[in-house]
Amino acid sequence: MIALIQRVANAKVEVSGKTIGAIDQGLLVLLGVEKGDTKAQLTKLADKIMHYRCFEDDAGKMNQNVQQIGGALLVVSQFTLAADTHKGLRPSFSSAAEPVIAEQMYLDFIDYCSPKITTETGCFGADMQVSLINDGPVTFHLKS
Repeated sequence: MIALIQRVANAKVEVSGKTIGAIDQGLLVLLGVEKGDTKAQLTKLADKIMHYRCFEDDAGKMNQNVQQIGGALLVVSQFTLAADTHKGLRPSFSSAAEPVIAEQMYLDFIDYCSPKITTETGCFGADMQVSLINDGPVTFHLKS
């Protein structure tokens, strides 16, 4: 399981011109599910994201997590994170989980996070337009 997290001042997801998910300060989480990913990996990655210290404290150091600053998550499925880009000029998605499995893992990720922190979402498999103001910019690639 792969997550690309971006510290944002705000972010939103639109489908067909309608906003379906939006947050102010927090983390935009682009989530990719790979073949063989497990529930244990999912919870480990979700916990890491919610506790990842990428927000500044009063001294200007990255010592606070998204929960400590009262932020939120915007979780968007993105199978392209599972792409193999090592050879050629076209990505291979052979390591990405099958859509039915990936969707369930995506929903399980959201269900795991939402009782702990405000969690907004995209729409699995939809053509989404994601807008954000990256705060910093601060972006991290996490993998379980």
